Amino acid sequence: MRYLRLIGRFMKASFLEEAAHRANFFISILYSLLNLGTGVLGVVVLFGQVEEVKGWNLSSTLALLGVYLIVSALRSLFIGPGLDTLAGMDGEIWSGAFDFTALRPLNIQFYVSFRKWRWFSLFDLALGASVLVYAVTRMGQALTLAQIGMFCAALVAGVLTLYAILLAFAGLVFWSPEVLFTWLFNGIFQMARYPVGVYPGWLKLVLTWVIPVGVITTLPAQALTGALSGWTLAGAVLLALVLSAAASLLFRTGLRHYASASS
Repeated sequence: MRYLRLIGRFMKASFLEEAAHRANFFISILYSLLNLGTGVLGVVVLFGQVEEVKGWNLSSTLALLGVYLIVSALRSLFIGPGLDTLAGMDGEIWSGAFDFTALRPLNIQFYVSFRKWRWFSLFDLALGASVLVYAVTRMGQALTLAQIGMFCAALVAGVLTLYAILLAFAGLVFWSPEVLFTWLFNGIFQMARYPVGVYPGWLKLVLTWVIPVGVITTLPAQALTGALSGWTLAGAVLLALVLSAAASLLFRTGLRHYASASS
């Protein structure tokens, strides 16, 4: 309960901080609309030339885009801000400000993961949900309870996998503060807006098992189309749990190797 109350306070403090800069609200809306427009336009242009690519049609690919936008919005809402403050450009580890963070009487992983919230990302979340609803409606078939349940489980597993990857990259910064690992990941994550099956064999392998961004978005979309098997979903959940445990271990190991800026 203590940690839940702290999350509430973190959310309130972040809201007050963002409300003090109202111009950022309009800039965020413009950026969100441009991001949505370019994403939808790319899909529409592609399927204006072909009807299907590796089993994916316009409706299913739009559903995947909706999942990608939702996951990206959740990352911007509460996963990314705190970890970027820790390990991003001019982050606490690089500047030495992490000394003060490390002294707080809290679980450090919990604190850096939930201390900052970017409320403007709720607009991105609404846009992603709208694209997803439109895509499902365009499919012309009613979703079963099994499909909805599998979608929710796959989406949770995808978000947990994304968090594990970002936490692991943040942990690596303890050893190499000059390397912006999350920036490297951002370029790879862009590939998650398209089905992992459309990529060449070696790249598909990388996006599935090495840096599994394909699992994050492709599997939830497959659940909506009925193409996701129970065994694949179970594997995705297991992968998310294993990656989370490994990332947490890596982060804690990095904490023990952190050299104070004052030392």
